[in-house]
Amino acid sequence: MTDTAPRPYRSYVYAYPHKTAYRPLAGRPALRELWRDERKDALSLYLHIPFCEVRCGFCNLFTRIGAPDGLTGRYLDALDRQATAVRDALGDTGPGSTGAVRFANAALGGGTPTFLTADELNRLCDIAEKRMGADLRAVPLSVETSPSTATADRLAVLAERGATRLSIGVQSFVDEEARAAVRPQRRADVEAALAAIRDSGVPVLNIDLIYGIDGQTPATWRASLDAALAWRPEELYLYPLYVRPLTGLARRTAHTDREWDEQRLDLYRRGRDHLLAEGYEQVSMRMFRRPGAPAQGPDDHACQTDGMIGLGCGARSYTSALHYSFDYAVDMGEIRAIIDDYTGTEDFTRAVHGRFMDGEEARRRHLLQSLLQARGMPAGEYRSRFGSDPYDDFGAELAVFDGRGWLDGTDPGLLRLSPEGLAHSDALGPELFSPAVRAAMAAYEPK
Repeated sequence: MTDTAPRPYRSYVYAYPHKTAYRPLAGRPALRELWRDERKDALSLYLHIPFCEVRCGFCNLFTRIGAPDGLTGRYLDALDRQATAVRDALGDTGPGSTGAVRFANAALGGGTPTFLTADELNRLCDIAEKRMGADLRAVPLSVETSPSTATADRLAVLAERGATRLSIGVQSFVDEEARAAVRPQRRADVEAALAAIRDSGVPVLNIDLIYGIDGQTPATWRASLDAALAWRPEELYLYPLYVRPLTGLARRTAHTDREWDEQRLDLYRRGRDHLLAEGYEQVSMRMFRRPGAPAQGPDDHACQTDGMIGLGCGARSYTSALHYSFDYAVDMGEIRAIIDDYTGTEDFTRAVHGRFMDGEEARRRHLLQSLLQARGMPAGEYRSRFGSDPYDDFGAELAVFDGRGWLDGTDPGLLRLSPEGLAHSDALGPELFSPAVRAAMAAYEPK
């Protein structure tokens, strides 16, 4: 890698635009108006629980440590009020409804949803079903968990309520590396949690691992991969370590050098090649799937394209014209204040924080979503959706990617990344951000 080459780890693009491009919405538009003319027959439903037992050193997600004085109960009360308001805005979504509202999938995320007790998890599922009208046993239901909260009673509730996928953040099976990432855990507890997940009967197990941790070597990285593979997970996610502002690691270390980039790229390639040799299929830079794993919904479903309902103060919702949520923060004090404001809210009928999306941004969003998947994007599908050609809309950017060897040109009708392009997904993605979104993100003051 030369000094003029693009840095491979600029930003993980899991949603476009990022919340740092959101702003308070003038006039606070009514949800009923926002959703009135939207298609609602393939919605995603996401319920966000912003609590964790500990905050990892690399984490910049919207979550707080612990929940004193009955806070989880007050939070679920507010979630119930919000669900009621959203249900009314969408129209008749109750059980047995013959209306147009249908959910294609559902997810419980965070934070750590299994921070809740078994009874609270039952209540959370009741909100999804009785308030929103989502049949959790009829759609893919993904739930995030952690080694310390994947207990038998919680997992039994999730299995009974229809969970089809459990995702556990292990990050490393090496205790010293977990401590270096400010994630106190013991391998014995991780293995016990994995056994409990397998015993629960939930069909899809996903294990998250991180590469680039201080002290990690190719040998210890391989050891973590093999420890994960021993459980034959249906999915594996390999994440590069980032050190982000206001996180625990940012106060302890400062990784900005090219040597670290090279280390992470080397570990990524070793991990990728090992999983491919073990028969896994690469779905994206991060995701690998075991052949024959149960499908988690149609491959062409995209929540940002087909619409998403987010419930909870850290969740996003997507219409075709607006992405909206509540305020965003990383600092623990700011997060606590936002959660307190959320639990005290009575009126959830309006969107308060977000970003309007025009046609050009919708094209960028779709290209980003599609191009960062290993299967790529048929140019004809893009033309059918938008009435234009991706090379006409984004010719300059695509030419740059092609010049770097990031595009696979073997099929002229398919826009697909080469293996090297997939490896540089975190450099490629941010280069597709619009100037307006870049400016908004640059103007955001971290809090």
